[in-house]
Amino acid sequence: MKMTKLRLLSTLFIAITMIQFANAQSSADEMVKEWERAKAYTQEYLDAMPETGYALKPTPEMRSFAEQMLHITDANYGFASAATGVKSPYGMGELEKSTTDKSKANITKIVVEGYDFVINGIKKMTPAQMAESVKLFGRFNMTKGMALIKNFEHQTHHRGQTTVYIRMAGATPPKEKLL
Repeated sequence: MKMTKLRLLSTLFIAITMIQFANAQSSADEMVKEWERAKAYTQEYLDAMPETGYALKPTPEMRSFAEQMLHITDANYGFASAATGVKSPYGMGELEKSTTDKSKANITKIVVEGYDFVINGIKKMTPAQMAESVKLFGRFNMTKGMALIKNFEHQTHHRGQTTVYIRMAGATPPKEKLL
């Protein structure tokens, strides 16, 4: 009788663990899907802005459209590097400060590569790694998964700001992309 209860408990524990692992893996897979959607959505923003609008600044002290996109990309590399442990090819803020070719073609290439860096990093993470702690930017304690969520929030915020830039350039921004 005791052996049967022990087997039942062991089986139940294994089943619960497998369900938790599947849910965590599903969450990682969903995160990849969301980042792929964000990449496609940002590509639509990059495409919607006319070449001449890449230098547009709503006010002199604000970033240009190109600089805003580079800011998103700098953060994508920084957050994702901290979360995934993959070394970023750029120093924090380097792209925004040092990129001199701010043409539509070059900015688009740089931004897409930044999204690919995030997506490829997430694809390599295990659920256990997502749950590990990280000190983001030497200041904020959170899980690596949460760091990626904060990264997603950041890119969404700044991409949304560029809607005004596109309208100021006389173009139409993309429609909301929820799926």
